[in-house]
Amino acid sequence: MEQRVDYYNVASEALKIMMEMEKYTKTTGIDRKLRELIKIRASQINGCAYCLNMHTADARKMGETEQRLYCISASRECTFYTDPEKVALELTEYVTLIPTKRVPDELYQRVREHYDERQYVDLVLIINQINSWNRISIAMGNTATEK
Repeated sequence: MEQRVDYYNVASEALKIMMEMEKYTKTTGIDRKLRELIKIRASQINGCAYCLNMHTADARKMGETEQRLYCISASRECTFYTDPEKVALELTEYVTLIPTKRVPDELYQRVREHYDERQYVDLVLIINQINSWNRISIAMGNTATEK
């Protein structure tokens, strides 16, 4: 599939706003590798090959291991993710699947054991940002290409 619309040019003002939010997410106190893991997990759930390709490559450049990249979808059953990473990835699943999962109080409390109020908001914004990118990418027909 080829890209359907040159959306960066067609809606440049909107994309500038998206890029500003992207810049904000990079200024948060959330670890940069964890931000990439969140992006990968949401992209797996949403089936966005373009974003999966991009963010796994970015994570590798940051030193993320193949083992951790391969096991993100089963992170709760792995010993090589920290508890804060596991709960952030679980939150990613629940926010990404919010129509069916919601974010139960029990999960919120577990997240707050590791992240303060600001960090919780930042996690939700990071998750929402990648979900927005996934939806734009899929709707516009972006495809993953070999590099």
